[in-house]
Amino acid sequence: MKLTGMNHFTILARDIDETRRFYTDILGLKEGYRPDMGFPGIWFYVGEQWVLHVVAGRKMPSPPAGVIDHMAFSATGLPETLAKLKANGIDYRLSRQVGTRVWQIFFDDPNGAKVELDFDPEEIAPAA
Repeated sequence: MKLTGMNHFTILARDIDETRRFYTDILGLKEGYRPDMGFPGIWFYVGEQWVLHVVAGRKMPSPPAGVIDHMAFSATGLPETLAKLKANGIDYRLSRQVGTRVWQIFFDDPNGAKVELDFDPEEIAPAA
């Protein structure tokens, strides 16, 4: 066996419409084709690749986080992203990764799943 890449993450959603708005309006993922699986859900894509599956209609675990700590996406536009998070009242933590100096933003989605966005170290530093 040889792994060739990451396929997708799957999260559970309390409210599928709120989750849809978050991942399309805040993160800019595109909703795309999803086969009829007999339960409600969404597949989100980056380009032609599905990256996030959302499942609705199941009991949410308590607490919502499990053994997987977070999902991470590569991103561009650090200042615009920070402004969008602020404008939407989303609490976040901004840091720079030790060694690589990659900018990292951490925040929770509406279901309690932790999201990380990684930005090139050369992105414009946010105002203090």
